[in-house]
Amino acid sequence: MKKQKIIVTSILLVLSFIFMPISSVFAAPNPSTPADIVYTAVNHKELKTFVSALQAAGLVHALEVDGSFTVFAPTDNAFASLPTGTLKNLLKPENKENLNDILLYHVFNGKVTAQDAAKLNGQEIDMMNGEKAKISVKDGKVFINDAEVVIADISATNGIIHIIDTVLMPK
Repeated sequence: MKKQKIIVTSILLVLSFIFMPISSVFAAPNPSTPADIVYTAVNHKELKTFVSALQAAGLVHALEVDGSFTVFAPTDNAFASLPTGTLKNLLKPENKENLNDILLYHVFNGKVTAQDAAKLNGQEIDMMNGEKAKISVKDGKVFINDAEVVIADISATNGIIHIIDTVLMPK
């Protein structure tokens, strides 16, 4: 009986060593190393609603691909500040196209740091939904349209995230 116990324990120990490297392949990236825009947003405490909206719009994969994007991501409070019922309505499947348009209005195809944005003061940039948004600097603070960048330059492997205090609405 004791011999069987030792054999079973030995087998389990060997199996754990065999499967350990495989499980590490599926482990989440180290939070201290840059990850793609979506993974970075998922792990930011103020972007839960933004991530939920990306999922509802079907845009997660689009922001996981290789590239160089600048995302102006609204905080949870920014989404909460929308008129009552607006967010709930936008997250409905039948409004996916409208939500997609709004979220792509928060994405620029290219990497723009806060320092770069300051140099664009007064200029318009082409957002991924096809519309333009205006960059401005007021009292040393960077704005896109009327939204203030409250946290700048969060690095990701495929771009950069700037957290803003207002949801940008296309015209």
